[in-house]
Amino acid sequence: MRAAIYARYSTDMQSHASIEDQVRLCQRLASQHSWSVIQIYTDAGISGSSLLRPGYQQMVSDARQRQVDVVLSEGLDRISRDQEHIAAFYKQMSFNGVTIVTVAEGEISDLHIGLKGTMSSLFLKDLAQKTRRGLEGRVRKGKSAGGLTYGYSIQRGYHPDGTAITGERAVNAVEAETVQRIFRDYSHGLSPRAIAAGLNAEAIPGPRGTGGSSTIYGNHERGTGILNNELYVGRLVWNRQRFLKDPMTGKRVARMNPVADWVIEDVPALRIVEDTLWHAVKTRQGLTRNDAIRDGIRHVGRTKRPVHLFSGKLVCGCCGGGVILLGKTYYGCSAVRNKGTCDNRLTIRRDELEDRVLSGLRDNLLHPNQIAEFVREWHEEFNRLAFSRQHDHRRITQELAKIERQIAQIINAIADGMYHSSMKAKMTDLETRKTALTSARDQIPQEQPVFLHPGLAETYRQKVALLIDALHDVSAQAEAASLIRSLLTEIRLLPVEGRVVLELVGALAGLLALRDQSVSTQNAKNRTFGADVLVGSTVMVAGTGFEPVSFRL
Repeated sequence: MRAAIYARYSTDMQSHASIEDQVRLCQRLASQHSWSVIQIYTDAGISGSSLLRPGYQQMVSDARQRQVDVVLSEGLDRISRDQEHIAAFYKQMSFNGVTIVTVAEGEISDLHIGLKGTMSSLFLKDLAQKTRRGLEGRVRKGKSAGGLTYGYSIQRGYHPDGTAITGERAVNAVEAETVQRIFRDYSHGLSPRAIAAGLNAEAIPGPRGTGGSSTIYGNHERGTGILNNELYVGRLVWNRQRFLKDPMTGKRVARMNPVADWVIEDVPALRIVEDTLWHAVKTRQGLTRNDAIRDGIRHVGRTKRPVHLFSGKLVCGCCGGGVILLGKTYYGCSAVRNKGTCDNRLTIRRDELEDRVLSGLRDNLLHPNQIAEFVREWHEEFNRLAFSRQHDHRRITQELAKIERQIAQIINAIADGMYHSSMKAKMTDLETRKTALTSARDQIPQEQPVFLHPGLAETYRQKVALLIDALHDVSAQAEAASLIRSLLTEIRLLPVEGRVVLELVGALAGLLALRDQSVSTQNAKNRTFGADVLVGSTVMVAGTGFEPVSFRL
């Protein structure tokens, strides 16, 4: 009889000596029956619930080719723990005339397949339940339930009683800086692909060496990907999903669990990303998904990110159509090229347009009147808010005084013997309202004198002077470009005496209009600054919505 031995253990935590022990027992069994062992098949660290085992598959293939007469194993559960799989294996071996013999059960029959298959299946379910119970206990203590998240390191050591510390993590300063950079770059408009390319170009290692865009973006529903991992904001989420084995392929498939089954624990010591940055990323992800999927149809083009500094902001001043890049270097009206319905045939080099806009910003943002206007606007807004708070405080105080008088009247009436059951309900309502008003009054901040720092003007000058340089700095480029694009609604290209004149529209236009405190909406349209840049305040008047440029403050 030609005998084949099969040995297996389930996890990497088990010793490889387990296979050697199984083989030794099977060889002893073969010698007792004078069988000749011609092949030994092994699978190390692979669960018995899976058929994707190289040793197992090779054994089945050899049996089909009639190369063995008997299969030996320590126990039936070594061959498989799945009822369906062990039954199918038994059928195949029986069809090919191969006998199955184990050290524990002897020669396998139909009875063994039914009973042992059921016992093995129940064992797997029981083991899974106990494992989940243990993992949930670890999570509720704020410990790791398995795996190491990028940005953290394993804490090793021993408890006072000598037992090893397990499941403890600490923030890895180097990786945490990379995580923060990823969040910042994405919030400023960079795509996950561009972020991954930049990190790989700088040889910054990812979770598994070099990372890709999927490592960063992941899946927002399943909480995968760096941008979706709530552990970075100090919140540990476990049991978000479960895995089921596809009976057709044998592979695990993820299924979302109900939100009520999630286990969430706060771990503030593991926070890496601030709430403001986290919410900025979530907001952009939501907008991107809404743009990409609308009316049930996926439109990938809607999520295309700007290639150049002012991509998507350029508009033809004659027809209002879009401005596109003609060739590789020149901007021009799209209606001229695609429809022939516009007479604005002037073009401008991309680098010249960007230089003219940025030079105009650099030269005009440094005017002293802007600081004075900012101070005036700031004081007006401060006084408006202060008056509103004072008004609310007086109103609440007056209502509290009225309620206290009503409570005193009810108390005096009861003291004089004029009690009625309705007085109790009225007293309860008054006390509830009094508590709410007192809380609202206490939440109104006390007015404190606030003064602007005397060095504000110089600080402002320095920040604006560094704005252009920041666009050429790789580490600050995304933030600088995001800032400028957020303040500009559009840039209109106007043909004036054979030249392209640029008209800025948006918050920056109002900011530039402050060069002259008397500039109004109409005057701003007609005012031309250096380098052929017009300041259009069509969406705001001077001073309205004014925000000083505060890059990297």
